[in-house]
Amino acid sequence: MTKIGKIFIWVIVLVAVVLVVYFLGRDVKKEEVIDKTLPAYNYENQILGKAEDLLSFTILPGAKMPNGILSYRGSIKGGWFFEGNILINILDQNKVPLLQSNAVATSDWMTAEAVDFEGNVDFTNLPKGPAYFEIHNDNASGEPEFDKFIQIPIVIE
Repeated sequence: MTKIGKIFIWVIVLVAVVLVVYFLGRDVKKEEVIDKTLPAYNYENQILGKAEDLLSFTILPGAKMPNGILSYRGSIKGGWFFEGNILINILDQNKVPLLQSNAVATSDWMTAEAVDFEGNVDFTNLPKGPAYFEIHNDNASGEPEFDKFIQIPIVIE
């Protein structure tokens, strides 16, 4: 074999090695990016109840609640308030109430449109672990068929 033939073979081998390393490295990088940017599906982070009525809220599913007082704000479709009041409950993972509170409307609550609300919850001395932040309509009639709720999974720290 001539000197030019040997050089040609070495160039082909070198190009093949570079391409293999490039494509293998590229696939690993794609998997790493996917793993870091797309969280695993977790059924426990789903909002339960009439989630479609909640237009915005400062507490996201799976959020960690600090020990102490937490302020929150949100916007929900009308029909959840009575006298500008909406009920807030903190439930344990078995949906047993740990704390009952309320939030108040900060915009006109006598509408079917969006109603802004805000409130505070004190997580001091609540048991740590999985829980739910429940928004419950203030059902003045007391009739169970008119009850509405939204339960957002949280973690009490």
